[in-house]
Amino acid sequence: MISVKNVLVALGVAFTAYLAARGLWWTSPVPYPLLVVGALGLYLGTTWLCIFWEPPRTSVAPPVTQVNLPTGRTQPRLPVLAQMLALTCAAVVPSAISFAVGPESRTAPFATWYLGGIGALMTIVMVRRRPWTAWTGIAALAVASMAWMGVASALALGLVGSIVWVTCAQLLVLSMDRAARDTGRLAQLQRAASAWQASQAMRQRERRVQVQEALAVAGPVLTRTVATGGALTDADRLEARLAEGRLRDEMRGPRLLDDDVRAELERARRRGANVTVLDEGGLEGLDDATLSIIRAQLAEALRSASSDRLYIRTSPDARIAVTVVGRSPSVGGPSEEDGVDLWREIPHPGVA
Repeated sequence: MISVKNVLVALGVAFTAYLAARGLWWTSPVPYPLLVVGALGLYLGTTWLCIFWEPPRTSVAPPVTQVNLPTGRTQPRLPVLAQMLALTCAAVVPSAISFAVGPESRTAPFATWYLGGIGALMTIVMVRRRPWTAWTGIAALAVASMAWMGVASALALGLVGSIVWVTCAQLLVLSMDRAARDTGRLAQLQRAASAWQASQAMRQRERRVQVQEALAVAGPVLTRTVATGGALTDADRLEARLAEGRLRDEMRGPRLLDDDVRAELERARRRGANVTVLDEGGLEGLDDATLSIIRAQLAEALRSASSDRLYIRTSPDARIAVTVVGRSPSVGGPSEEDGVDLWREIPHPGVA
């Protein structure tokens, strides 16, 4: 499959092979041809190893943090062994070639190929995210080439170009990393915006459902109130109080309600009790089966209640799901304050 990475790898292999082939195009006899061939072999082996060698992927997942931002490092770092081979090649090949071709040919094109070759190798090392190794190899190339052919000749025959290649590679890697980080942040913002839109849409649906339920409950009462001009009978006033109580229950504690609980709440209000239902947390994440058990126990507790005031609250406690408290006026007490005549704690199912 053709991809950008495969194209770049092919270009890297072809370019380094071309540079090495220049070293075999001798225009004059060399004193040590085997040393030249050995240096070329070391260079090609090391360069292609740096191009193709990738560390094995680990199957261990990274630790999950609250915010995970991408580093942008899509290209794996060069392994340490290949890194050391690249430094060895940068230190050995220039001196080996310069010594093998002799003093008369040190500035010939077939003898100066290593200026571009080592520069290309260090560019690959830089792309593989070993900047210190790349610049150390360039420094070794500069020292060796200047020592063998002089400062002016080294700069004129390719050393400057190698420095420019490595510099451009580092700038390009930094730019790509920055672009990848920005892309990651934008992706996170997009996911957060999508999640916010989804939550808003869900809340809008919930509000529409609540409005429809409110209209279904309060609509008939409001219609009769308008039709009679506010002159309600005792039965109409009772129905209005019941409708108000049902609306409050649906808004304040929807997770506590099912048909049985609603029926018991209406029965308590019809006999004159003041009922308050509050969902103050603690039931989040419970499945329908668990909520059904809690609602069944709540309906049973309300069925046997005779208090004038009933307070039904959820509990954030890990053991208690719902607390039901009933209060009625004290008889014969000096303060005539309401006394507690019902206390029922409904535990979470499965909690001893």
